[in-house]
Amino acid sequence: MFKMFFLLTERLGIIMILAFLLVNTRFFRNLLETRTKKSQFWLFIIFSFFVIFSNTAGIEITNNSEVITPPVITGFPQSASIANTRTLVITTASLTCGPYVGMFVGLVGGIHRVFLGNFSDFFYIISSVIIGFLIGVLGDEVKKDKLYPSNFWIMILGFVAEMVQMVFIYAVHGFALVRLIVVPMSVLNTVGACLFMEILKTYLSNEKQLRAVQTKDVLELANKTLPYFRKGLNEQSATSVCEIIKEYTNFDAVRITNKENVLAHIGAGSDHHIVGEPVMTDMSKVVISTGKEKVALNKKEIGCPHVDCPLNSAIVVPLKVNDQTNGALKLYLTEHKKMTVVEKNLVDGLAVIFSGQLALGITEKQKVLLTEAEIKALEVQINPHFFFNSINTIIALMRFDTEKARLAMLELSHFFRSSLKNGQKNTVTIKQEKEHVDSFMKLEKLRFPDRFDIRYDIFLPEDVLIPSFCIQMLVENTVRHAFKGKKKDNKVLISIKKLSKKELLISVTDNGKGIDSKILSKIGKEPVSESGGTGTALYNLNERIQGLYGAKYRLEAMNNETGATFKLTLPLFREEE
Repeated sequence: MFKMFFLLTERLGIIMILAFLLVNTRFFRNLLETRTKKSQFWLFIIFSFFVIFSNTAGIEITNNSEVITPPVITGFPQSASIANTRTLVITTASLTCGPYVGMFVGLVGGIHRVFLGNFSDFFYIISSVIIGFLIGVLGDEVKKDKLYPSNFWIMILGFVAEMVQMVFIYAVHGFALVRLIVVPMSVLNTVGACLFMEILKTYLSNEKQLRAVQTKDVLELANKTLPYFRKGLNEQSATSVCEIIKEYTNFDAVRITNKENVLAHIGAGSDHHIVGEPVMTDMSKVVISTGKEKVALNKKEIGCPHVDCPLNSAIVVPLKVNDQTNGALKLYLTEHKKMTVVEKNLVDGLAVIFSGQLALGITEKQKVLLTEAEIKALEVQINPHFFFNSINTIIALMRFDTEKARLAMLELSHFFRSSLKNGQKNTVTIKQEKEHVDSFMKLEKLRFPDRFDIRYDIFLPEDVLIPSFCIQMLVENTVRHAFKGKKKDNKVLISIKKLSKKELLISVTDNGKGIDSKILSKIGKEPVSESGGTGTALYNLNERIQGLYGAKYRLEAMNNETGATFKLTLPLFREEE
């Protein structure tokens, strides 16, 4: 008995080593967490391997007393038996995966045991299946709301499983064989089940603690990066964010890019990954173009053309807003370190958080820009010169044409109402924007009769959506600046047409003096002051367009042979969409 006890202890040690290695694999832990049909199938395969190993690593017993220890059991006479850790494996399979996986693992173990014994002792098939299903059902009952039963219940269930097996052995082979194996097999299989489950629970507990610590660091990191990402994706904000990530993580280099250029690079490789230069690594280009994450485990996969680049492994994730890739977050390790699952999970979490922060920043910016656009429109209403000039014009009309004065007052009221209504929306229909422009121009024509001739070429349905105030701002800018010193024959053409199935083009063309070459390249890109005013209207309009639809869409200004043209390329949406 003592010899068998020590021999079985050796086998148990091998099983525990294999269990430790198994639990340390991410694949196995993912199977336990997902619990899908596919994961259950793979768990069945894994534990079936274990139960077959337990049979082949058993101890052969002849004449119910003589112990034989071959390195591997490939078969034995029908008169012999084996002592093994099969029940241990079936028990742990049932406790970790449920009664059905346990039952089928027991079936495999029982069939394999019958095969090794030259097709004798068929009762092992029945006993193994019963143990697998019974322990699984009892385990589900006693664990209650926990993931796995307590150590006390594992010990009880492990002992019950072995006792069920002993009942079958006693019924077939009698008391002599049971007396020889009952103590070592009962003790070691029960202890083995407890050890296996303890290894699993300890590792999962440590992983949860690690995740909790990592979550705390990520939340603290996110809290520090939020103020910068709310300002948008630019060199200044990206540099600050990279410095924070470098401080809170073990990465050797951190980089953030937009779709074309490097915005910031902190750490190793900063001598050739220079801010402002185009993205150079092949992996980054693929991530930006496809919007899918990539992991590189060597320099070749990174694809940096610099020969002495110290970066050896990397993970690159896209930064997305509204399902559009705006840039990429890249974290690198040097050649002395390897990328682990912990780093990968951390970067995945950061990418989601940063994308959300960018979206929040864009939303807030849109609110500010929309408010500024509304204020800009309201400035026209409350501007003393505009307001009093309109009132004075109406008063003058009342002296000789009361009906015209009444219509002018209605137009002024309509302009106020339209500005307030449209100012609450990001987009309005072409019809609504046209009515707003008409109100503005009618008020202008009251003061300057026959000075402006405005014409529309609209080739799209009136329910197509465009940004609020976009045409009114362009027209206002034109009548304020394009016709200085020119009192007649001032023409403005507003064109709205379809560019493709998904895009439209708005253009406002005049025959005025054109745009000064000194400010032409700055329009839409920065505030430009000309003849008073803040000079922010066109800049704000361009920022709104890019914030709503992406960097692809923007305001363009150009000079013609006579006058200038402002163009807006926009995505084509109808109100019902």
